[in-house]
Amino acid sequence: MPKAAQPARDGAGLEALNRRFYDALWGEARLIEPQRFNTWPLVAELAAAGTPRLEVAPGLRPRLPLQGTVFVDISLQAARRLRARAARASVGLINALPFADAAFGCVCAFDILEHVDDDEGALAELARVSADGAALLLSVPLHEDAWTAFDAFVGHRRRYERADLEAKLARHGFAVERSAAYGMQPASSRLLDLGLWFLVHQRRRAMWWYNRVFMPLGVHAQKPLALQRGWIDDARIDTVLLVCRRTRAAAAR
Repeated sequence: MPKAAQPARDGAGLEALNRRFYDALWGEARLIEPQRFNTWPLVAELAAAGTPRLEVAPGLRPRLPLQGTVFVDISLQAARRLRARAARASVGLINALPFADAAFGCVCAFDILEHVDDDEGALAELARVSADGAALLLSVPLHEDAWTAFDAFVGHRRRYERADLEAKLARHGFAVERSAAYGMQPASSRLLDLGLWFLVHQRRRAMWWYNRVFMPLGVHAQKPLALQRGWIDDARIDTVLLVCRRTRAAAAR
């Protein structure tokens, strides 16, 4: 569905939708350790620098190490479960991060920017809390013409085109260093349609199957993350992972 045909939704309504969906999702989910994701070699490389780390909206699928990382999530369920594992986690929003300027040398925001109305404000906050030279790990869905009802159901506000996203990142002082195809969304539109039907009509059952069966299978079937310098050719990929670098001098231009 093209972007123009997406349903209008104010910021408060979108926030409430996201909070309800993810509180329900994480309420019965099991935490999956960061080491089990294909992002771990990249994360371990960045974590070795020893700089303060922040992950925004990890849910119960954190990518950064549980120890030594600060987490903030819209879902109280997720924050509670992370704290139960001795992680530093609080409830908060990407557009109003409760941290000092330039507090972190590594910031992670997977699958979140597409969920907020004011993505420029979100990027401004990510930039504000990032130290000069900080790494930003970001993932977003691509291609407006790939929009489906599933995007709307899970609280997406948009999909991105490369030129638009690259310009937004540059305005906030982020330059893309590396990128890769990312995500575990099935290629079959029929599977997505079936999953959406169950989420609408039998949500509790669908959440159980997702958390206990499909998510573990997806983690097991992950391919190694194939990072490339600069922007990957994204014509055939649904979601992109970007490794960006924050430079305050670039933001000032």
